[in-house]
Amino acid sequence: MKQFETVIGLEVHVELATKTKIFCSCSTEFGGEPNSHTCPVCTGMPGSLPVLNKQVVEYAIAVGLATNCKITQNCKFDRKNYFYPDNPQNYQISQLYLPICRDGWIEVETEDGGKKKVGIHEIHMEEDAGKLIHDEWGENSLVDFNRSGVPLIEIVSEPDMRSADEVIAYLEKLRLMIQYLGASDCKLQEGSMRADVNLSVREAGTEEFGTRTEMKNLNSFKAIRRAIEGERERQIDLIEAGEKVVQETRRWDDAKEYSYAMRSKEDAQDYRYFPEPDLVPVIISDEWLQEIKSRQPELRTEKLERYKKEFQIPEYDANIITSNKRLADIFEETTAICKNPKKVSNWLMVETMRLLKEHEMEPEQITFSPENLAKLIQLTDDRAINSSVAKEVFEKIFAEDIDPEAYVEENGLKTVSDDGALRSTIEKVIADNPQSVEDYHNGKKKAIGFLVGQTMKAMQGKADPAMVNQILAELLN
Repeated sequence: MKQFETVIGLEVHVELATKTKIFCSCSTEFGGEPNSHTCPVCTGMPGSLPVLNKQVVEYAIAVGLATNCKITQNCKFDRKNYFYPDNPQNYQISQLYLPICRDGWIEVETEDGGKKKVGIHEIHMEEDAGKLIHDEWGENSLVDFNRSGVPLIEIVSEPDMRSADEVIAYLEKLRLMIQYLGASDCKLQEGSMRADVNLSVREAGTEEFGTRTEMKNLNSFKAIRRAIEGERERQIDLIEAGEKVVQETRRWDDAKEYSYAMRSKEDAQDYRYFPEPDLVPVIISDEWLQEIKSRQPELRTEKLERYKKEFQIPEYDANIITSNKRLADIFEETTAICKNPKKVSNWLMVETMRLLKEHEMEPEQITFSPENLAKLIQLTDDRAINSSVAKEVFEKIFAEDIDPEAYVEENGLKTVSDDGALRSTIEKVIADNPQSVEDYHNGKKKAIGFLVGQTMKAMQGKADPAMVNQILAELLN
């Protein structure tokens, strides 16, 4: 039986985190009333002229440097002509001949735990199109130009990936890198990171590539995985039936887990590219490039190594915390205040993760401040509150970012550390529970747990458990 190899390359579109669009001053904010973030430039009105947003160039260079690309210091824009209802000018300003970044790579982990370099052919800057909204009940389609002119970079990989696992590893590495750079939030559900999958299959051991198809409409890693596996099977079935794979663009329907043909795959000549006449070339001086290089932040790989050495937290914890920029920022800022990395890590790994899961939230949605988490850790270190009160207070911090010191004071949650008051409460608990006392003296050491529980109940949870245990042991023995 023939063995087949899958060959995959990706085109990843990333919306950049600029406040304004690539060629005008309209807002890039997600949402908003349809067509409210628009002007003559981004709606393609005749006579309007584009002006390049400098921040777009800087973000593109930053991503290029992080992905080991060569930066094209003399680059320019080109006009890509195509007609579609959501494309107001009937062309898109993009880069074909001199993309800003070329010949890069990133390293990903393979299924067997090894390392593999995935080549990046180029990264180019371009503008996004508008969005078509289809009427579910009628036959009408409406167009919203709020997204038109939002700045994009398109990251075009080499066809170096051989499985869905490698594709997901590549995308996760890319997404995290771009988030750490602050160049984009890379939210797939909002369309700020989108991937088109170019896939072909060939008989194992052959050098020649098969005929590729491009799949669009992929807005989650799960959909990407399913689309790859579905398209691989479809192409193998065609080849085994003696039919030919047609080069085309296909749309993946994730609900039906099926892809269908949209149009024959275009080549560059179909778009009749020519140099964009309304924009001057972009000259990136050595000084400007050096300035951007000097601002490059520490990325996840370096951060992971530093956390293990500097903070001596377990590798598992360091992996989870650095896998999200928001978590890493909270960890570092809280540790800088309270100087207790292990306790900060514990609060993030246990209680924060639990509450995120409970509320079906992403770490980016965390609103509590490092200052308030540091204050809570200090309150527990000083034994001003016990662990069960600390968890209760943290839930309030997580939900409302309250000041824990003020909250503990206002709600009378401070641990009772008055030896006399605690001792008299424990004496009463012992007097009220003679059976448990007898069990303890008969060697049932677990009975002390019941007495601790009764004491905590009588103290409304505000006693120090260690102190309760100590006094109980003293009185019982």
